[in-house]
Amino acid sequence: MNTAANVENKRILITGGASGIGAEVALLLASRGANVLIADLSENNGSKTLEQAKAQGNDIHFVKVDVASGDSVRALFATAMKSLGGLDVVINNAGIDHTPAPMHELSDDDFDRNIAVNLKGVWHCMRAAIACMAPNGGGHVINVASVAGLRSSPMISAYSASKHGVIGLTKSAAVEYARANIRFNAVCPSFVDTPMVQNTLAKLDERGQKAIIKANPMKRLGKPEEIAGAMAWLCSDESSFMTGQTMVLDGGMLA
Repeated sequence: MNTAANVENKRILITGGASGIGAEVALLLASRGANVLIADLSENNGSKTLEQAKAQGNDIHFVKVDVASGDSVRALFATAMKSLGGLDVVINNAGIDHTPAPMHELSDDDFDRNIAVNLKGVWHCMRAAIACMAPNGGGHVINVASVAGLRSSPMISAYSASKHGVIGLTKSAAVEYARANIRFNAVCPSFVDTPMVQNTLAKLDERGQKAIIKANPMKRLGKPEEIAGAMAWLCSDESSFMTGQTMVLDGGMLA
């Protein structure tokens, strides 16, 4: 089977699609013939990703969104339905982290913001996706979680709590909406060479940086294209019997 044909003409919305993993998967899917709309809070990064796509001979749509706002998410999905003519796949990739700190030193603002964006933001988008997909024969929602949602994660407790929550939402929705032909799966990367991870590394001393880079048996950061390739497979019909699962991409960290 021609892999490139698997996502051809699929209508795909990606939140947090203007940089990092989101941008990488958007560019890959567009190159394989998908109709892609990216949504992000950063208009500057959105413009850069659209320019990259254009340089590759592909068109991607962009909409500004704040996933922490239910109204903003509802407006996004209305625009996506109008622009793309429907939705086959939604990738909930928008997320933030916080400066590593012991739990008792973590601020209320850091905790609340991580839950608002990483967990409630995914919930907003899942609800909107269901409302769009259920009347139209179904679809696939892919939530980007993290290995921090599967194991202990000292010093990043708020981020970890939000990602554990994303996996819980994914599993619950998969069972609730299976008969509606809407699938829900989560992708759980470990440390990947993205702007967010680089920002975290910049806040650590040399020892801390080495600990993150060598946290898995491969002794390196993941590459955005490695995560994008796996997510592209999830977007294809080859994953049609998969729902309620977590796809772990961690260089062997949890082995």
